[in-house]
Amino acid sequence: MQNNAPIGIFDSGVGGTSIWREIHQLLPLEHTIYLADSKNAPYGEKTKDEIVKLSIKNTEKLISLGAKVIIVACNTATTNAIKHLRANYTLPIIAIEPAIKPAALNTKTKAVGILATQGTLNSELFTQTSELYARDIDIIEVFGKGLVPEIEAGRQDGKEVERLLKLYLKPMLDKNIDYLVLGCSHYPYLVPKLKELLPKTVTIIDSGLAVARQTKAVLEHYNLSAISPQPAPIFYTNSDNLEPLRQIVITDEKLYSIHYLDF
Repeated sequence: MQNNAPIGIFDSGVGGTSIWREIHQLLPLEHTIYLADSKNAPYGEKTKDEIVKLSIKNTEKLISLGAKVIIVACNTATTNAIKHLRANYTLPIIAIEPAIKPAALNTKTKAVGILATQGTLNSELFTQTSELYARDIDIIEVFGKGLVPEIEAGRQDGKEVERLLKLYLKPMLDKNIDYLVLGCSHYPYLVPKLKELLPKTVTIIDSGLAVARQTKAVLEHYNLSAISPQPAPIFYTNSDNLEPLRQIVITDEKLYSIHYLDF
């Protein structure tokens, strides 16, 4: 596989661009292709079979576009479909999951909040990770119902998001959490609002940088790192409305290539 082939990234919508940002910053030579499956968002309220089928569809589309590795930039897709993807495709597949381990290892209050989708919280992989690293920790799991559609619509700073966050944070703060783990790749776009609502004693953790570092390690292991600067990132969405994706990927006043794609 050519070193200059693209890194393929998919998510249930625009949220995985938070992962793309970390990858693009750490690996600026790499060409990236991003699939926003906004037509089927949110994944977190679908059945496992539905999530697996959507993950297969996205994976095969990225393979058809020439991806050398694939990043599942969706916690729900990772926790429900990663075993199937790795068992059925030969190229490296990198996954994202809630950063429970660092929160559990560093908490002083022995109370950690997890804000995630229902699909992630109900998954076998999430349960296994929690049992492995957080046996003696009070884990307060909260389903962030309604947050993904608001972010998909570009309303992450809106009044409805603030109302929902206050509702979801209350049981965590009542248990005196000092770490909040964001278990959905959409949620890093809520960090400014979360910082307004949380005491300064609470540390917010997401998985973006860890995924970028793992991507770099995988590329080096398989000798797949780009050897020269590549084309600008390409973003595809199957939503008729390109504006939320267009707004969210503007970086340093540079607008990357954004297109509608029926997948």
